[in-house]
Amino acid sequence: MKISDIMSVDVSVVRPDQTVQQAAKIMADIDAGAVPVATEERLVGIVTDRDLAVRVTAKGLGPTTKISEAMSQDIKYCFEDDDVEAVAENMSDIQVRRLPVVNREKRLVGIVALGDIARATSAEAGTALAGISQPTRQHSQ
Repeated sequence: MKISDIMSVDVSVVRPDQTVQQAAKIMADIDAGAVPVATEERLVGIVTDRDLAVRVTAKGLGPTTKISEAMSQDIKYCFEDDDVEAVAENMSDIQVRRLPVVNREKRLVGIVALGDIARATSAEAGTALAGISQPTRQHSQ
């Protein structure tokens, strides 16, 4: 099964010149914890609710801060023709719950979440979740 068979194609995106407040509103409206950042369908980053908390709020920046200052530029993604099993393994290895999906021209075409994989096949979802849930360092709490 290919990622294109299970991905969401209706993807909300933000531009790097939009504000973090606009991104937060989009996240609230679509009930998501991450939004891809794109310019003319080219994926240039991703902004997460954690980025907003850690990169913006913790640094004392305001709601008019540009997305380009808060987004993660080290973009993890998969291709629409990748196998679900391989993507689930990759998500486990890099410990992410969602990945933007691009075509071979690297144009944003969708997003795949752990929930999409879980609905498609429980085995791959279990593998991904097991890896994602592994702590990367000792917790202090």
